[in-house]
Amino acid sequence: MERTAKLPGASDGSVGADTVGWRRLKSLINDSVSAGAAFSRPVVSTYALVYTVADAYAGGVLAPDGSVHFVPLSTPVGQKVSAAGAVSTYSLVYTVAGACYGGVLAPDGSIHFPPRNATVGQKVSSSGAVSTYSLKYATGEAYLGGVLAPNGDIHFVPSFAAVGQKVSSSGAVSTYSLVYTVGGAYLGGVLAPNGDIHFIPVNAAVGQKVSSAGVVSTYSLVFTATGGVYAGGVLDPSGSIHFVPRRSATVGQKVSSAGAVSTYSLVYTGTASTYMGGVLAPNGDIHFVPSSAPVGQKVSSAGVVSTYSLAYTVAGAYVGGVLAPDGTIYLVPAAAAVGQSIRTLPAVPLGIGVCCSPWLNKL
Repeated sequence: MERTAKLPGASDGSVGADTVGWRRLKSLINDSVSAGAAFSRPVVSTYALVYTVADAYAGGVLAPDGSVHFVPLSTPVGQKVSAAGAVSTYSLVYTVAGACYGGVLAPDGSIHFPPRNATVGQKVSSSGAVSTYSLKYATGEAYLGGVLAPNGDIHFVPSFAAVGQKVSSSGAVSTYSLVYTVGGAYLGGVLAPNGDIHFIPVNAAVGQKVSSAGVVSTYSLVFTATGGVYAGGVLDPSGSIHFVPRRSATVGQKVSSAGAVSTYSLVYTGTASTYMGGVLAPNGDIHFVPSSAPVGQKVSSAGVVSTYSLAYTVAGAYVGGVLAPDGTIYLVPAAAAVGQSIRTLPAVPLGIGVCCSPWLNKL
């Protein structure tokens, strides 16, 4: 597989979207898991935001300069948290209700916001310049999230879209055929160790993936339901992809690196949009991002599921999260009036080049 370009600002070297990058990331995470974490329980706190509105942001991306960008859903301004913790806003070129959902860091350091209701693509360069570009396909609730492929292409995750759409590393936009489409099919995606991009099923009856060679295929799931089953996914240190439980999920579900699909018990489930997206902590824990859940929920590297208290809860509070190099997980505010973070302390520092990798840095 091709290696992606090194990201700017990655003083310790980037982890690319290839098997070499995966082995390096896996080794670093496993070292941290083996060494243990300073906090056996996550330390949760809140901080002030500059701008809040209903359905403000959905998903976030870590930039090469260490700042966390929130992806604009129904807000007229961008918002970010600097590496020093300062919160600020910036102007967008294009805004519309439900515009973008999820984000992807491109090999050149620019952040792409995948189009949900947007009729154009929008991105933020590594220097902070915001610009738009033409799309080949647009429709209401078209795509929800995106994933960087091993060759540098950014794939948008199809929700109501009838075709797949991607942006090459040179900026060329193209479409491709999907095997399975249904209204509200997938939400969020994950890059697997073998280079496959998995779309996470929210209303789909089957899993769907795109190989590193561009071949689209489907696979059977163990658990399916309607009404929003899973929302986003997380790659664990073993190479398994965990689907994040949303409204209709009564069990967790994961796909192993060998492609085996299995389920496991959850501690907390609800009928509202419980969790939306997830983040891998340096100690190997997978944290589900609380949307309307009154508690946090995580899965340890050993597969133990547990819950913990949150500092702030409200219906539809957060959508997606981002791991910063210092081990802080930032939850992205949707309906939340305050920011909320989960502090973990890496036993082995990961660095900006690792945290910016496509294995971690996504919805």
